[in-house]
Amino acid sequence: MLALLRKLHAWTGLALCLLLIPLAISGSALVFKPEWLRATVPTANRAVVTTPAEAARAMAAAQARFPDMRSVIFAGPAIGVHEVLRKEGGGYVTAGAAEVIQAWPKNGRVVDWLFDLHHHLLSGDTGTKVAGWAGVLTFVMLVTGFIVWLPAWRSFAGRIAPSRTGRAGWLSAHRDLGLISAPIVAVIVVTGAGVALNELSARVMGFTRAKPPVSAGLGQVDWRLAFEAAQARFPGAEIRVAALPPAPGKPAVIRVRQLREWHANGRTSIWIDPATSRILAVDDALAQAPAAQLYNAFWPIHASKVGGLAWQALTFLAGLALTALSLYGAESYRRKLFR
Repeated sequence: MLALLRKLHAWTGLALCLLLIPLAISGSALVFKPEWLRATVPTANRAVVTTPAEAARAMAAAQARFPDMRSVIFAGPAIGVHEVLRKEGGGYVTAGAAEVIQAWPKNGRVVDWLFDLHHHLLSGDTGTKVAGWAGVLTFVMLVTGFIVWLPAWRSFAGRIAPSRTGRAGWLSAHRDLGLISAPIVAVIVVTGAGVALNELSARVMGFTRAKPPVSAGLGQVDWRLAFEAAQARFPGAEIRVAALPPAPGKPAVIRVRQLREWHANGRTSIWIDPATSRILAVDDALAQAPAAQLYNAFWPIHASKVGGLAWQALTFLAGLALTALSLYGAESYRRKLFR
């Protein structure tokens, strides 16, 4: 039985490494995306408090400049510019002056290309599901790797790189690095797979997401009134995201982040009637079921939005470890097949 499990582990790993290497490398690079943006985007290194008036100015500027605009992620303590999300690209609007300072086509920046690679494998929703199942398989590989390692536990020497030539050196480094990195890697792949396979996660964890109202009135949202209503409903919350109605007769949505929410953009949603700019419905993240609140922590943990520099460093190293594990395992098996 152990021999069969070892073979399954080896052959599955050989196939899986083709997905894991790009996912792990891009994920490690994205850990420090906020620092990169603060260093390269004008005024992004400022800490901004987005008021209803400021958010309304940003929406007006974005809608005037970008006809294909879908939503805006507002400036905050981490990034001091408003980010416009479009159907085919993005842009930045300054806080205060509401001036467009950058615009780019889809995947027109390295960070956007890396994001698309890591989240969607450059293949949209299908790529997202493939990446999610790759995470599930990676967790299975961690478990089976531990099982096949147990009979040889005395050989553990804490190697993170091959210490000698030949297949044995590569295999030893693969086993030792796998054992050392397994706890952090397990957290990263489980949370990442959970986010990518969100519908499955909800079923497995036993909670349901609040759905937007089926219909709303027709009209142009008065964003100043809408943001003021959202702020009045959640007085201490940060205004984080606003999205246009996806179709006529559908509501717009505002997302806010309450003090005890981990998610950088908040998971509290406020649906707005475009005809009246009043609140139609609210999904309070802090009033959700415990399982839903646990799920809301998956993305902040996976993307290193909590835990400070220490967790950023561990997440970065976990991505490097996954890359090395894939390469070590592939090389050890290559040496077995082609002696």
